[in-house]
Amino acid sequence: MQGESDLARLLAGLSPRLDETVYVFATLAAGSPAPAGLAPVMRFAEAEGTTLVLPRAEAERAGIGFTFPCRRIVLEIHSSLEAVGFLAAILPRLAAAGIGVNPVSAFHHDHLFVPEARAADAMAILEALALGT
Repeated sequence: MQGESDLARLLAGLSPRLDETVYVFATLAAGSPAPAGLAPVMRFAEAEGTTLVLPRAEAERAGIGFTFPCRRIVLEIHSSLEAVGFLAAILPRLAAAGIGVNPVSAFHHDHLFVPEARAADAMAILEALALGT
């Protein structure tokens, strides 16, 4: 299934959806296994260790240190992994409002992890962008 690659269609069809879960970023030392029972939404291995993005409640329950309590905004349009300029058109708007973003592009959608306290602001900006304003 091919995702959308036309920038105008991508922006018009953003359809941002705010996930209710509060997520956090955590790291495990290189080669260390994750505690049993964790279900991270993202796992990324780097030379220094493995980054996990997981619900804050899971990190707290497992006793894992974490940072960046955030909310995930899912851009519901199925974007192509080869689309050019999609996030480049979105991220400056959020930056201009002082909202830090950790974007993740997955196979079907782009996901924006924004500070928990700024999630509503980010949603308003994305909804305005989808309307062309």
